[in-house]
Amino acid sequence: MNEQIIGTTSNLTAHDRIDHLQARLGLNRMGHKVVPGLYSLGTPDQRSPVLVSANYTLSFNALRSSLAGTDCYILVLDTKGVNVWCAAGKGTFGTEELVHRIQVTGLERVVEHRQLILPQLGAPGVAAHQVKKSTGFSVSYGPIRASDLQEYMREGKASPEMRRVTFPWRDRAVLTLVEVKLSLKYLIPLSIILFFIAGILGVLVAVVAVLGGTVLFPLLLPHLPTRDLSSKGLILGALLSLPFIAWLAYDGSVNALALALLILALLLIMSPVVGYMALNFTGCTTYTSRTGVKKEIFRWVPVMVAMLIVGLSMLSISGAMYWGWL
Repeated sequence: MNEQIIGTTSNLTAHDRIDHLQARLGLNRMGHKVVPGLYSLGTPDQRSPVLVSANYTLSFNALRSSLAGTDCYILVLDTKGVNVWCAAGKGTFGTEELVHRIQVTGLERVVEHRQLILPQLGAPGVAAHQVKKSTGFSVSYGPIRASDLQEYMREGKASPEMRRVTFPWRDRAVLTLVEVKLSLKYLIPLSIILFFIAGILGVLVAVVAVLGGTVLFPLLLPHLPTRDLSSKGLILGALLSLPFIAWLAYDGSVNALALALLILALLLIMSPVVGYMALNFTGCTTYTSRTGVKKEIFRWVPVMVAMLIVGLSMLSISGAMYWGWL
């Protein structure tokens, strides 16, 4: 066997699972990678299939763990620890790196066939005809999900369902961990500001708004009205303010004018906070584009900033009225 070939298995260890959790939490973000090169799974021979992956641990581990009982080779590209889809957009999962990796591993001496199976999500970065011209290897694209690979290889083709990109609630839920972690940089200063303006109520508003944008929004994404993620977030923020508004109206400890200002303040603060979190989620979805995100930013960010400024001003005025300063 070629000395450059690295042996691997389809079993995930405790270390692998800890690495997955760290990746999901956004810890050591660029450190989740394996060594690029040619890996053997099982006991492959010269006729065994060759699959291509990124060197991001979650991508590589998802691939190998789905191939239990399959004898094959896995050609791992150097994508700098970035997943297949994002790396294809950046160019690291691309034609040049694929050609280079084929050549440096001596793949043409390892297998007698000249066929590579690439993940479908890597297609934007690879020019198959250039790979064929430079190396003699033909490129075919496997299914969206690694879990469908064994069926794909048995049938020799992908069904329409295998080609369809989906974004089910489980996939959305997994992303909430890193979203919550990243949101702390907004939650802490916002909580401090609102505490000095409105006390514990202000802190609760901040916590509910941020968790609403990072946890509830991804889970409710397909069920919220409108098309833009920003406007979906604004609507969710308004809905999340309703329990606070109901509590204030029931409490009756402030006069009518201060109450009206406080209600408007809650609407104008919670909506843009959740809306901004929703806008951030565009980078996690399977259907947003760079052009669409830019349009959302230019259309909605000024609106959100204006709403937040007016809302904080109203909250300050209502607080001053409550304490008898006005």
